[in-house]
Amino acid sequence: MNRTVVFNSPFLLGFERLEQLLERTAKSGGDGYPPYNIEQAGEDRLRISLAVAGFTTEELSVTVEDRQLVIRGKQSDAENRNFLHRGIAARQFQRAFVLAEGIEVTGATLENGLLSIELERPKSNTIVRTIHIETGTPSHRRSE
Repeated sequence: MNRTVVFNSPFLLGFERLEQLLERTAKSGGDGYPPYNIEQAGEDRLRISLAVAGFTTEELSVTVEDRQLVIRGKQSDAENRNFLHRGIAARQFQRAFVLAEGIEVTGATLENGLLSIELERPKSNTIVRTIHIETGTPSHRRSE
C-alpha cells in the first residue's frame, strides 16, 4: 500500500498529528454502516445524524478521543428468544470523524432511530501578533 504524505510541504509545520488522525479515520471508515448525514444546522453549528434503528441509548456511546469523534454501537443477542427466522442481526459498529481544533460536541439525542450529534464551531478571530526582532547572535546560540 502506497502512503501519500498530504502534509509534506516545508510551509506546513506541526501538522504531523493531523496526518495521523486522518490515517486513523481512513482505516475505520471502510464500512458503510450505519449511514449518516452531516448538515449545517446554523451559522456556527453542525449536526451529524446516524441511522441506528434498533439501538437503545444503553447500546450506543459517543466519545471524543484525541480530536476524534467516535460513535460506537453494540447490540446484545437476546439469549432467551427463539427465532423462527432471523433477518435482523445484532450488529456492532464504530464510526469516527476527525474534529477541527476548537469544535465542541454540545449534545446527542436519539429519536425515531436517528442518533443526532450536535457540534459547535468556534467563531474565528484573526489574531495578529508582532514579533520583536533582536540584533546580534540568536538567543539559542548564546549559551554555546
